[in-house]
Amino acid sequence: MKLTIKRLLASSLFIAATFHFSFAYAGEGVFGWIYSLDLQPKASLEFEQRLQLNQQQAAGTYEAWTARTELEYGLTNDLQIAGYINSYFTNANQNYTNPEACGNSATCTAGYGVPESHDPATPYRKSGIEGGSLEAIYRITNPVTSPVGIGLYLEPTIGKNKNEIEARLLLQSNFIDDRLILAGNVVVANEQLKFIGNGNVPESMLDFLVGASYRFAPKWSAGVEARFHNDYSSYNLQNQVQKASFVGPNIHYASKDWWITGAWRYQLNGNTCMGDGTAECSNARVWDSHSVNEFIVKVGFPLS
Repeated sequence: MKLTIKRLLASSLFIAATFHFSFAYAGEGVFGWIYSLDLQPKASLEFEQRLQLNQQQAAGTYEAWTARTELEYGLTNDLQIAGYINSYFTNANQNYTNPEACGNSATCTAGYGVPESHDPATPYRKSGIEGGSLEAIYRITNPVTSPVGIGLYLEPTIGKNKNEIEARLLLQSNFIDDRLILAGNVVVANEQLKFIGNGNVPESMLDFLVGASYRFAPKWSAGVEARFHNDYSSYNLQNQVQKASFVGPNIHYASKDWWITGAWRYQLNGNTCMGDGTAECSNARVWDSHSVNEFIVKVGFPLS
């Protein structure tokens, strides 16, 4: 059975609602895209459902939905492991304007999720299960008891459209009796994009994520987060082809037995492409897998 956006939304809500009824405590996922060092305690299990929408490119229609269904488990108080099932829905039509991608046409259908074999003059809609990911986070120092919390993150992914291995350095400091959280991630990833007929294409990425979240009322937090993104056309951060910046707000609510976080990132003007990546830029913004707006909603329910 194919996934449509309605089914993707419905299945995400159904899974979250199904798990809700047997939970006792809630974790803290105060940021949209930044990983913090608030890990699951030893022998505790949490369910998390994420839904992200990348929307609007240079023209026409571009909607890339991704859903991640996750279980997190605390092996120790400082070591957390997790597993994901990843699914997607892509809806694109005349979303590119760059002549290098569109030729003599004013616009064309292209970008991440749209195969090169697709006719660029026609709309593209497809959905399905993308693949799976594993994740491990090791907390070296705890921000509750140390001035700076430090952690290491590793996530391998195997998917239909790409394989990836991602590593992060996690940094976090808490202030004002833990009401104010400052966090940052340094993200490095090697990716293997899969194109029918063209084999596997290597890429790599270097990101700097920074953010703040302040608990302004019982159960409520809000803040801001930013992404400084760098893309490369080879493994190990060689041959840079993209540079882009994103910024936007986040909001978080946590009760005794569930929590929810929403966030929005907006791609700023003035971003650039270079070398082999020039076809991915127009209107001073970067496209490919990126968009003007990025939205994410995450819901978590501890199982034990």
